[in-house]
Amino acid sequence: MRTTPIRVTAAAVAALTALSVSACRDSRGGGDGGGKDGGTVKIMVGGIDKVIYLPAKLTEQLGYFKEQGLDVQLLTEPAGAQAENVLISGDVQGVVGFYDHTIDLQTKGKCVQSVVQMADVPGEAEMVAAKKAGSLASPAAFKGKKLGVTSPGSSTDFITRALAVRNGVKTSDYTTVKAGAGPTFISTLDNGGIDAGMTTDPTIAKLVSTGKAKVMVEMRTEDGTRKALGGLYPSSSLYMDCSYVKSHAETVQKLANAFVKTLGWIKQHKPAEIAAKMPADYAGGDPKLYEKAITDSISMFNGDGVMPAEGAKNVLEVLAQFSPNVQGKKDQVDLSKTYTTQFVTKAKQS
Repeated sequence: MRTTPIRVTAAAVAALTALSVSACRDSRGGGDGGGKDGGTVKIMVGGIDKVIYLPAKLTEQLGYFKEQGLDVQLLTEPAGAQAENVLISGDVQGVVGFYDHTIDLQTKGKCVQSVVQMADVPGEAEMVAAKKAGSLASPAAFKGKKLGVTSPGSSTDFITRALAVRNGVKTSDYTTVKAGAGPTFISTLDNGGIDAGMTTDPTIAKLVSTGKAKVMVEMRTEDGTRKALGGLYPSSSLYMDCSYVKSHAETVQKLANAFVKTLGWIKQHKPAEIAAKMPADYAGGDPKLYEKAITDSISMFNGDGVMPAEGAKNVLEVLAQFSPNVQGKKDQVDLSKTYTTQFVTKAKQS
């Protein structure tokens, strides 16, 4: 088992993306890249230290990949939009990222599906700089503001667009700023590069604890998500190329077994116990704050890996209105190809 996360640079992502899709699929025939069941499986995580993607590293920490006889290599890239590019390039076999990418990619002629749906809500919050909170109390005041997202085309970008339009603000009325995540997001907020922005725990916990920012829109809970987006918005998932899922069903099933077991473990343990299983450096030198971050976000995980059909439909509704790639193509999207419950169902039975 490899336990050290590997960061992929922007230049590497660009190079990988330049490869043709057909060549990428041919490369999946090699054993080293997960080309046969039982080989190494590379999974890109859209920010491995983010609480929303905690099940990926926790599954490794609990030994569940190894228990299934899998050699899983977890890599990390902080932006979901870049993580999906690495999957399409064929350099990894799976991505732990937001489900909405499967819909977005289908409109580009690519078949990618969620095989384990870990969360029914985004697990994010729109944070407003404390000094701007008085004049920027809700998305209705987005006009003229600089709003941070991890990167253009990311899930945070899609959801920010949704919050704006649902509150009467055009997406052209505010400025989208690539603010990244973690320390990069915090520094961008500190230096005035953004007035508000969307991020996840443990960044949320750090901003609140230091008094630098306040939660404007809460989407770490079901109630908050329904209020903000009109319904559930399934987020964290393990998604993979459809052709890989079909040709490597045994490996996919083992991955599902491992992840579903982890999701069940999360439901049965307290945040402090979960935090104790994670690498010490994930706490950023403040174990209590990290524990709080997990406490505030842990309810987002569904416990069984099953996609709620209602949620998938709502994601399509949101993207059809606010994603440039999906607008005008709603009727062309086949949701049944964007996720499958067959593997998690079998995992639960076993």
